[in-house]
Amino acid sequence: MTNLSINEVYAIGAPIVLLIIFFEVIFSSFTNKNLYKKEDTLCTVGLLTGNILMVFILKGATLALHFYLYQFKLFNISEILPIWVLWILTFVMIDFVFYFYHRISHRVNFLWAIHMSHHSSEEMNFAVSFRQAWFGPVSKIPFFMTLPLLGFDPTIIAVAGVISTLWGIVGHTQIIGNLGPLEWIFNTPSHHRVHHGANPQYIDKNYGNLFIIWDRIFGTFEPEDEPVKFGLVRNVNTFNPTKITFMGWIDIFNNIKGSKNLNEALYYFFGPPKTKN
Repeated sequence: MTNLSINEVYAIGAPIVLLIIFFEVIFSSFTNKNLYKKEDTLCTVGLLTGNILMVFILKGATLALHFYLYQFKLFNISEILPIWVLWILTFVMIDFVFYFYHRISHRVNFLWAIHMSHHSSEEMNFAVSFRQAWFGPVSKIPFFMTLPLLGFDPTIIAVAGVISTLWGIVGHTQIIGNLGPLEWIFNTPSHHRVHHGANPQYIDKNYGNLFIIWDRIFGTFEPEDEPVKFGLVRNVNTFNPTKITFMGWIDIFNNIKGSKNLNEALYYFFGPPKTKN
């Protein structure tokens, strides 16, 4: 177990996050880069609010599920490994599972309908990292429930997951350039800008959160070779968080409604998105 709680992580992380956003706003103002736009930021607040409410509703149930599944763990990892090794391995495995969850969220239509909210901004700044899908906490459950089954401590999973999420904020910026040797291992701002790009060569690339090694291994890595056009191939053209949350679902259900047979209906639900980021 760990003595570090989720509340303590937030208590430490929240002021740091607010500080880097404040610094970026000041930098944007002094350099006339116009990195923040009022309507876009308010839309992010709306999406974040819905996401937080869903997290609040599901947090206890998700943790309880993890503890229940932990009873059936395949390996007694905590008895085999020192605690510091267990922590490192948990971070690695969270990122490994996230890579596949993230990649599948871009390639399966009903999951993309959820995740698309995060890519709906045509801006790129630290605040965009908070543009989280309302139903994202639901879609993650089937993927991350594998960790307690493998033998990872649910408490460490919860805390390490929050820390990993805070790291994800760092990648959402235009003011940090190439970081040299770190670019080979970590998902840096340069790599994550690519992920948010609508440029043809940038679509469906760089899925990692903490590490970029999974993208290098599984063939989804793309370097930032040209300026990134942020947003979607087909942009949402709205700052209404409710519309953004449900527009993908409306498209799916309209397509299913007009489908000719069951196979076509299933394809509209489970197949790849037609136009996407």
